[in-house]
Amino acid sequence: QRVGTISSISEQHPPPPRDTEDKKRPSGFGSERSEIHSMVMGFLSGVFWFFFWPAMAVLGTGAFVTFAGYIVILGITNLMPPVDLKKKYKAEWAVVTGASSGIGKSLAIECAKQGLNVALVALPDDVLNGTYKELKKRFKKVEFREVGVNLGKTGYLEEIAEATKDVSVQVVFANAGYMLTGFFVDGPLERQLANVECNAISAVSVTHHFVRRMVEEGKRGCVVYTSSAAACMPSPFTALYSATKSFVSAFAAGIAAEVKSKGVDVLVVHPSPVATRFYDKAHKMDMLDFFKNFSVDPDTLPQQILRNVGRTVWCDI
Repeated sequence: QRVGTISSISEQHPPPPRDTEDKKRPSGFGSERSEIHSMVMGFLSGVFWFFFWPAMAVLGTGAFVTFAGYIVILGITNLMPPVDLKKKYKAEWAVVTGASSGIGKSLAIECAKQGLNVALVALPDDVLNGTYKELKKRFKKVEFREVGVNLGKTGYLEEIAEATKDVSVQVVFANAGYMLTGFFVDGPLERQLANVECNAISAVSVTHHFVRRMVEEGKRGCVVYTSSAAACMPSPFTALYSATKSFVSAFAAGIAAEVKSKGVDVLVVHPSPVATRFYDKAHKMDMLDFFKNFSVDPDTLPQQILRNVGRTVWCDI
């Protein structure tokens, strides 16, 4: 009877289901978790915004000061007269690569006006020969040397060294360069490497040779590189041009600190588009046509470049 009684009692009162047990939990349990989550997120948000605005203020101030300093330096140098290279460095000779036309020719003319003898380095063609004869006729008291070499092929440095071995070169304009257009993978590798050689490696080779001579001879001088605004931006369809110019700019800024104490000034200039033969062999591209609309005459650049020699390292013109 007792067993039967217990059994009947259990049948009359079955154990409560789990959902009934859950209903017996405190009604505020879920809301408490939500409140804690909100408090944590609110705290983290407050911390973020507490540090965000001061950080933005510091970064903004730093950017403004940097830009303002750049503008001040640019303004001061533009108000100063061009540097007389012959007088400043007591120089007699200058070397200009890419001297047959464009910026290089304009720089050679400016050097000749200052009384510097000039070695004209460029491709051995009629353009170089014509420039050589033109300048020789125009500046009768200045000596010119025609150095025809292909800066895109190895062996050029030996020819330049041979042509200038009997003179002391203290002014170097590493100006040579050209642009290949189109899809990088469509061009032959040899053509791409020749472009790198001319635009970048030749500048390193010429710099090493002449700066080393200056240091060994204990003479002051300068090296000026013609870079481009493209150095600061990737350029699809002219990928090697922007890459090599970026290299030249970084290289120049780096060695400037190394050779300053030895009496050698380094300057890298980033000119705007220039109306030269530079675009003659380029593909038809809307991007190039757009920039050509803003091109300036190369004869306007030498004065601006010479205002910065020995006064700054990086110049945008």
